[in-house]
Amino acid sequence: MRLGRRALLAGLAAAPFAARAEVFAGRYTLVPEAVAPGVWLVRGADEAISFANGGAIANAVILAASDPRGAILVDCGPSLAYGRALGALAEKLTGGPVQRVFITHLHPDHAMGAAAFPAERIAALPGTIKDLERDSRGFSDAMYRILADWMRGTEIVLPGQTMAPGAQVVAGRRLTAYALSGHSAGDLALLDEATGTLITGDLVFHNRAPATPHADLALWRPSLDALAAIPHARLIPGHGPLDTTGAAIPQMRDWLGWLESTLRQAVRDGLDMGEAGDLPIPARFDGVAMARYEFQRSVSHLYPHLEAEILPAVQGD
Repeated sequence: MRLGRRALLAGLAAAPFAARAEVFAGRYTLVPEAVAPGVWLVRGADEAISFANGGAIANAVILAASDPRGAILVDCGPSLAYGRALGALAEKLTGGPVQRVFITHLHPDHAMGAAAFPAERIAALPGTIKDLERDSRGFSDAMYRILADWMRGTEIVLPGQTMAPGAQVVAGRRLTAYALSGHSAGDLALLDEATGTLITGDLVFHNRAPATPHADLALWRPSLDALAAIPHARLIPGHGPLDTTGAAIPQMRDWLGWLESTLRQAVRDGLDMGEAGDLPIPARFDGVAMARYEFQRSVSHLYPHLEAEILPAVQGD
């Protein structure tokens, strides 16, 4: 299902943006990392979305398909231009066109590149499709504000296929799909059976602090337990490097546990959100990219709910 995008935001039509558009020459440079036979990781930048990086901050995965020959993509980046570049790279690597695109969850750095593909080739969990129907307009507006010319021609394309969990053969490749939640209301994870490659979407961030705008920590922890119980040889996170040592899921558990306990204590101590955001981050997270940035964002995402839960209600006269 393809929805016409809103007319370009008035702010983007202003003279400074128009002048920049005339000379804009941004191109996505995608570098595939072969991680297993017929499996490539295209790494996103360990940064916040910005004009400088074109919004290319999320990992994408290319799987070789055999029947028919071509590629399967897991997530497709932030824009039409990124989706087209990823599709061209996938065709070069696999010798055939993109046969299927899986969207792991609603966030635009993973999903808006769907504009490059027919809706009937795109699949997602029912919860993800529902969330995209609700939020994709707002995401589109926000991405155009931040990325401007990078987003040229990007329309909202909703997945045309509803994903079901369980074992399945997709274009000749055997996959097992898992319907989980916690990072969002609908988080898709995929296991490539031939190589033991577990693709987790944003349920797992590795050496990069997790984003929490739609998080439910009480659901996220059991989803991590479910992922840990899946036998796998390597793990591709939604952000951060490939994990072949089993370190990524414990690191996620550690961060989420520390985050929640720290914020709960901050509420009990009467700290306001600014004070909570300045609390120290343990030294064990020194190697985690974007730690302070995402911690402060998590305060804004989670603190109001925790205050409502922990602080006693004050009854008026």
